[in-house]
Amino acid sequence: MTAPYPPIDPYEHGMLDTGDGNLIYWETCGNPDGKPALVVHGGPGSGCSAAPRKSFDPERYRIILFDQRGCGRSTPHAADHTTDMTLNTTEHLIADMERLREHLGVDRWLLFGSSWGSTLSLAYAERYPERVSEIVLAAVTSTRRSEIDWLYRGAGRFFPEAWERFRDGVPEADRGDLLGAYARLMGDPDPEVRSKAATDWCAWEDAVLSAEPNGKPNPYGGRPPRAMLALVRICSHYFSQGAWLEEGQLIRDAGRLAGIPGVLIHGRLDISGPLDTAWELAHAWPGSELVVIEDSGHKGSAAMSAALYTAFDRFAQR
Repeated sequence: MTAPYPPIDPYEHGMLDTGDGNLIYWETCGNPDGKPALVVHGGPGSGCSAAPRKSFDPERYRIILFDQRGCGRSTPHAADHTTDMTLNTTEHLIADMERLREHLGVDRWLLFGSSWGSTLSLAYAERYPERVSEIVLAAVTSTRRSEIDWLYRGAGRFFPEAWERFRDGVPEADRGDLLGAYARLMGDPDPEVRSKAATDWCAWEDAVLSAEPNGKPNPYGGRPPRAMLALVRICSHYFSQGAWLEEGQLIRDAGRLAGIPGVLIHGRLDISGPLDTAWELAHAWPGSELVVIEDSGHKGSAAMSAALYTAFDRFAQR
């Protein structure tokens, strides 16, 4: 299904100074007086793209996009192995979002996040519920350690040969902390070491998504080299630390979202992020709505896109 609205360009963009040496790229599209909607990209570390601009009615929405720390057009870039990753945590990203809201003069905004973007949206909304008007999440994750363990170990039951290659991408002595080992490789001064680690990581991610009937092939391995390096460095950094969240924190604290309308859209065929997380969140979040897409996995489908557009159009009227 094609996006319901034509491509548009930003009417304003800039770099937000966080005060600690990071500059966050942001842009706004659509109607400057429209309903504010913040697009929270996935990854972590994928960077924002132009595609979500076409998902919102440009006459009714003020569409805000940004590149999270270390990726996209934000600086310093995580592809540079000298970039300080201690300044890139979930707490930093929550603070950046709130700083961006204040910078743009937004009182309350709709949050839209997919995959990691759903985790970050939940973390922000549970911290600042009074600043959130609605939430739309797709391919829902909460980045519990149990979810991370499933994606980077448990799913190997379906793809044992690919998981063995992923495991063998790090020295045998380091395999007890597989994700931490990849994070260390991605900070290695040798560019060949970093490139191989990024390639091995993305090959595993693509293998997990390979059984899905819809979506583009090789969404990880098909990225430009610099973007791939940043993505894998940031992913391994976050996931080896459980995103600095208490286990189950976002579902445990979902009651803080009471009164915020929410739509959770999740594919039945999502192997990398199984449906149970969205199911548990829907039960813990009073007033939320779970929409299960039968033909979709993590990469989405036309039916998933249609459900997203329906949610955006409905919330535009509030």
